[in-house]
Amino acid sequence: MSFASFGDFLAMGHHALYVWSAYGICLTVLALNVAAPLLARKRYLQQEARRLRRENGK
Repeated sequence: MSFASFGDFLAMGHHALYVWSAYGICLTVLALNVAAPLLARKRYLQQEARRLRRENGK
């Protein structure tokens, strides 16, 4: 598919709302799939560090 101008590309043949929202949702889901495990790992390591400090402090 070719477009006459960049504006036509952004308009996506009058389907811009559907196309760009689909891309946005897809990128959001991909970002969450990367961020969630990283944040969970960080939270787990913090909890383990607190647990070890508590056990060593007794």
